Formats: sequence, C-alpha cells, structure tokens
Amino acid sequence: MPKTTNSPKVRTKKKQSESTTPTLRVIPLGGLHEIGKNTCVFEYDDEMVLVDGGLAFPTDAMHGVNIVLPDMEYLKANSHKIKGAIVTHGHEDHIGGLPYHLKQFDIPVIHGPRLAMALLGGKLEEAGVADRTELKTVQPRDVVRLGKHFSFEFIRNTHSMADSFTLAVTTPVGVVIFTGDFKFDHTPVDGEQFDIQKLAEYGEKGVLCLFSDSTNAETPGFCPSERSVYPNLDRTFSQAPGRILVTTFASSVHRVNMILELAKKNDRYVAVLGRSMLNVIAHARNLGYVKCEDSQFKSIQEAQGLPDDKVLILTTGSQGEPLAALSRIARCEHRQIKIRQGDTVVFSANPIPGNTLAVVDTIDRLMMQGANVIYGRHQGIHVSGHGCQEDHKLMLALTRPKFFVPVHGEHRMLVRHGKTGESMGIPPENILIVDNGDVVELTPDSIRLGDRVQSGIELVDSSHAGTVHDRVLKERQQLAEDGVVTVAATIGLDGNLLTQPDVCVRGVAASVNGDRLNEETRATLEGVLRNRWSDYARTENSKVEVDWAGLESHIERNLQRMLRRELRCDPLLVILLQKPEADASATVSSSSNGSTRPGRRRTRSTARVAS
Repeated sequence: MPKTTNSPKVRTKKKQSESTTPTLRVIPLGGLHEIGKNTCVFEYDDEMVLVDGGLAFPTDAMHGVNIVLPDMEYLKANSHKIKGAIVTHGHEDHIGGLPYHLKQFDIPVIHGPRLAMALLGGKLEEAGVADRTELKTVQPRDVVRLGKHFSFEFIRNTHSMADSFTLAVTTPVGVVIFTGDFKFDHTPVDGEQFDIQKLAEYGEKGVLCLFSDSTNAETPGFCPSERSVYPNLDRTFSQAPGRILVTTFASSVHRVNMILELAKKNDRYVAVLGRSMLNVIAHARNLGYVKCEDSQFKSIQEAQGLPDDKVLILTTGSQGEPLAALSRIARCEHRQIKIRQGDTVVFSANPIPGNTLAVVDTIDRLMMQGANVIYGRHQGIHVSGHGCQEDHKLMLALTRPKFFVPVHGEHRMLVRHGKTGESMGIPPENILIVDNGDVVELTPDSIRLGDRVQSGIELVDSSHAGTVHDRVLKERQQLAEDGVVTVAATIGLDGNLLTQPDVCVRGVAASVNGDRLNEETRATLEGVLRNRWSDYARTENSKVEVDWAGLESHIERNLQRMLRRELRCDPLLVILLQKPEADASATVSSSSNGSTRPGRRRTRSTARVAS
C-alpha cells in the first residue's frame, strides 16, 4: 500500500546529539490504513516488545485465502532482541496472528488478560506451538517489566469484549499511552468500569505520546453504551412468534451474555452453532464473564424437538463468512437447521468494511426462505466497541500527551482523529499520520520518522503449506477473471511438432471458435519452431542439445500474444510440453530420405504456467 500522509511527519528540529542518543522506536506492522491485523513493536536499544499480534480477513480478490497476516520479516531478522509480547484483549484482530508468528520465531513470554490468554492458549495448542512461549495472565493495574527498558501497566478499559486493557508504557524517554481498542462505557455490562482515575494520574505526571484507536474517528458524539442494546433486543425477542436465530461476533462476550440473559427472561432454551461461539462461551463461563445454568443450553438435536417459541439459536455468521453456520443455513446447506416460516433472524452486528455484500446476500437468502430478518443500525440492536469523537476527546483530555499518533483505522479515520487532536490543543507539528512499516522515533523532546522497515502482508490458505506467494494469488485472480487455456504439444529433436497440439479452454467468457483456436495454436508453435529452433538447438558430434527452458519461454510469449488477440482477454496459460529426455535423446540418425529422427527416444512432459 502506498504511504500517504496528512500532516508533515517531521516538524521538530533534530539536535546534534540525537544521531547517537538511543531513541524509542514504535513500529506499527499492521492496523494502519486498514481494519484488522493490529500489530505493533516497541524497540529501544537492543530490546523489542511486541504489542498485540492480530490477523485480518481476506478481500473478495484474495481467492482461496483464509487469513491475512502482517509481514513479520523485521521481527524474524531481530528475533534475538524480542523480550516478550503484550496482549491488550482477545479479539482475533489482536491475537489471531500469534500462533502463526510463533512458527517463525520464539516469543519468551506473553502477558495479557485472563480471557485473552485462555483463548490464545487453545489456539497455540491447536497450532502445536504452545511450547514456544509462556502465557501469563494479568489483573487491572498490574505492572509487567520486560527487559531493562520497558514496563507496562494494564489499565482497565471498556470495549465490546470483556477483559480489555489500555497500556501505560514506561520507557527511558518517557511514558507512552497505547489505548488498544476502547470506548468510554459508563454502564458496562460486567460492571468493570474504565479506570479513568489511572489515566488521569498519568496525564498529571506527563505523557510523552498517545497512540490511540481511530476506528470511529468520523462519528460525532459518544459511542452508546453496550447496555443500550438490551431493551431493543428484549423487545425483538418478546415479539418473535417462532424460533429466534441470533448472530453476533463470537468474541462479543458482553453481547452474548445479554442474549443468554434475555433468552432466560423470555423462557427460551439456547442452542449454540459454530465452533468459535462454543469456544468463547466455554472460556467465558469458566472465567465468570458469562453466567448461566447448564440447563439453559440444549443441543441442536434436542432443540429440534422443542416448541418453536421455546428455542433460541445463537450462531456464528454475522459477517456472511462462507463457512459460518448462518451462511450455510441461508444457502440451505446446513445438515440440521432449515429456515421455517415464522422464524426471526437477528443480526446483532454491523458489517465490517468489505463484508457488506456477503452480509446482504445472506439476509436476502434468509428472507426468501420466509424468515423475518431484523438488521441495520436503526434497529438499535448493535453498538460499536470503539469510541467516537467525544470518546477520543476525553482520552486526549485525560492523558494530555505531548505528541499524538492516531492508529488502528483506515487513512481517512487517522486523518480525522489527527484533526480532533488539533482541536484539543496539540500542535499540528506534534501529530504524525503514519503507515504500516513507518518507524516513529521518540525522544523526550521530539517525534520524527526514522527509516522504514519491511512491511506488507502474508496470505495463508487452508493448505497448511505456508503463506501464499504473490505469484500464486495473481494466477488465482487471473484464473477467476479470464479463465485458463491449456496447450499440450509434443516436439521432436528435429524441431518439428510430432502431433497436433491439444488445446483445452475453461472459464473463458469470450466466444471461442475451437477449430480456429487449434489452427492458430498450431501455426504459432510451428512459426516459433521454424524461425527460432536454431537459436535454441545445436548439434555437436551427432548429439543434439536443446535449451528447452528458453524455447518454452519463447513459445509461451507467442502463445500469450495469440490468445490475447483471438480471445480479447488474458487467460491463465498452462503449457504441457512433451519433449525427448536429455539423456536418452542425444543421438540422431539420418533416415533414407535425408531427414533426421531421434535414435532411442523417450519423452517426458513438463508443465509451465504462464501468467
């Protein structure tokens, strides 16, 4: 992603000594100019600490990709400096990447909230990397020291997930406040108040820099309390005549807790669908964040035998994920649940940017099957876990930072958050709008950009073979847009085609005349062999040596030009070239008519993909 900025990145003057004096380097590797994969590095001298390690979900153009990770090459190259990791809370976009990172480098210890550590522990066990780190839980106001230069105080905040924290990072150059995801919820569902007092204490002592969540920076006012959803959900549940299917983020523990409370209030049993939902509820119940009796839950099989007005199905799929339970129900592909007339489906979540089309498609399919679908902001059945403009102003007022860096959001959000900082009295020259890979260098008196580090994305699919390379993704994209053409041909050592080329066309939208395409393919191959064979083949001591790789590349380029001309598109080209084996086809003999032919000829087939 190209780097763009709003404010000039360096306004402070460099002192002569700054070139040799160690500086605090804060390096976001994910979460900027995007939503998700929040990952940040704190570095001082020879020590590094990783703060969060999240993932993001693929766009429609990332065919076959399951998750998106930040490029961690910088940490791999400096793994000997890593003293540990800090986790602010347990959302996937903050902890989901850690199991993958641990396959590439060790992290001595990871400190974080109880719920986040419980969820992360299961992920590490499943990935087989639990032995590559140690998980330690923290409580509000705990102070964790990592290395010689860093200490982190965990300040309770309020968010859509339970057990969430803001960090106060004490460093040799000053205190940095790293908000994590937050909003100021004065009536939290679990009664755990935002520790505003501790924030104000740091503000009074002096905060060098604030790194603050920008997700709702464009939205005026305060973000509504999570508790404001309760009466609207209650009204919806009480009016539903048949079964209720509710979908929300599995990790929204407060919302899940409210849904379970309302199910009991409205005399409904709960059946849970979706592995992530089952997992989060199990951990949240063990830790006391969700309180309900075992008798309230029923299996899907048991729920099928209950009256419809006694059933609530809590399911994954709020973002239209193809494999989620609700998405499969909408496509009539779920083995156990089918939509019935009179069912009410409640979307207690708003689409994440990029997921809108998938969510709308799911809603349409459910409606066509007879469900009454409740969705949309106007229904009041969802509120964000991220603060709006007034929340941001309150954070700035409490911490009173000298320097300010908006993080966690798309570019327009970062820019708007920067403007909010200016309105709160922070000079424009003290505000940086940065991108992933930018290095924020802090001293007690300055903020500036250092040299960038390697950043970007790594794509992971279901093959478990590692990351998906750019070339593979480009080929998948080309295949999806223009289809594939396979050309199989056999070439002899005399530089002639031995058989008619076989052309197979799949997924090409253009009108294809098969006979003409076969003729053009043969003509192209014969033209290359007739005009360029001598460039790639030579005979020494009655042995023929052929630069097959060079010949294949030449054939590939000519076939691509022909296909673009004939098909008016650019399909993926797969060349299957059958040719004599080098060790068995070196000898040629003359026939009675003066032509040459292979002596003992065996052939082998090689495939070449042109993109």
